[in-house]
Amino acid sequence: MNRKLIQWMGLTGVLALLSYTAAVVFSPLAYPGYNWMAQAVSDLSAESAPSKMLWKQLAAFYDAGSVVCAVCTVISVSENRVGSGLFRTGIVLFGVMNWISATGYRMFPLADAGNEITAFQEWMHMAVTGLVVLLSVVSLVMIILAGFRKAAVRSVSIWALAALVMMMAGAVGTGIVPPEYFGIAERFSVFAAVGFNAVLGLFLFNGWKGMAE
Repeated sequence: MNRKLIQWMGLTGVLALLSYTAAVVFSPLAYPGYNWMAQAVSDLSAESAPSKMLWKQLAAFYDAGSVVCAVCTVISVSENRVGSGLFRTGIVLFGVMNWISATGYRMFPLADAGNEITAFQEWMHMAVTGLVVLLSVVSLVMIILAGFRKAAVRSVSIWALAALVMMMAGAVGTGIVPPEYFGIAERFSVFAAVGFNAVLGLFLFNGWKGMAE
């Protein structure tokens, strides 16, 4: 199969997932006392975190790859008219979410890892998180609904449903589990979006077989 250049760009989503996983797993090595079961992933990249430099190095491919994959996916589904208008709108919103995540967290990183949210920058960090979560949920719901209406994109919708379940499990879990297990629940949410972006990258790589009009 002769793949177009934009299809090969889908692999950047997989690379982004691997990079993010490496950052989450290995950055704590540079953060003495970090408790992954209790602390948020964002603590590892906070301004005062001793693991900040290692995080930047390990997450470098995630920073670039997630946006490249999301943008190429949006372009591809739009040009090839993949699925319905509802499906394509969901993909676009998911791409916008990736842009906001990539820029917002760099503009407003956490100032102090693990401390109470008090400063303006930290409140803005939480605002970015809220917007990212909102766009993630809305976009995934739209993709899921599109799959119920059109069988051609149902496989993508099933993955979107899995990502949404993970995201909701993380959101609910962080509110009900004891503080010492906050980090475990939170990781369901953060990996849901990164994982689904990688899945979209693989669909892009395979050219949306049987899904385009």
